[in-house]
Amino acid sequence: MEILRCSHLTKTYKTGSNQVIALDNVDLALEKGSFTAIVGASGSGKSTLLHLLGGVDRPTSGNIYIEDTDISTLNMEELAVFRRRKVGLVYQFYNLIPTLNVRKNILLPILLDGRKPDEARFEQIVSTLGLSDRLSHLPRELSGGQQQRVAIARSLIYQPAILLADEPTGNLDRRNSEETIELLKLSNQRYGQTVLLITHDEKTALMAERILTLEDGKIVRDEVMS
Repeated sequence: MEILRCSHLTKTYKTGSNQVIALDNVDLALEKGSFTAIVGASGSGKSTLLHLLGGVDRPTSGNIYIEDTDISTLNMEELAVFRRRKVGLVYQFYNLIPTLNVRKNILLPILLDGRKPDEARFEQIVSTLGLSDRLSHLPRELSGGQQQRVAIARSLIYQPAILLADEPTGNLDRRNSEETIELLKLSNQRYGQTVLLITHDEKTALMAERILTLEDGKIVRDEVMS
């Protein structure tokens, strides 16, 4: 079952009198529960694609469907709510709120909606990610690897349709990088979480079931790993 589909996705930018094509007529479909990596050189369009799929930016043309909702037709308020509930985002920089403890950072998407947290799911996630003894800590009291775990937990708390990870290991050492990717893979296997990972590291990409290669804003290779 397809959980994400985009068709004829194009994004252009103007720099002075020049027009830069960041994404060029991209078609892509992801199956529910899949783990896919996107690789490519700097400037190939990887982050642009992820920002469009996550509703952080809007395409110049084309459509993006997540669970049959065309997010390119949503207004800014609708898009913010949809993104909070349906899209988990993990970045290289953890984007944690420095004045909130670990528990509140993880639950932030639900608290912003004024909803009551599912405590059983919360306990399951923090236990899986090894954060049970860190819930009262502030971000500054955590290591980089622990902060990234909190960011992953926050992205999982709403049971999103898709988790988008943009170079999540870019700010970590090798040991914490490997651990972070293992946790993303665990969330895929244990919770059936659909994951789309952007990375420049080929070894990291090999953890995925499918690898897409972007070049000059186009998908030039689509490999299913055996």
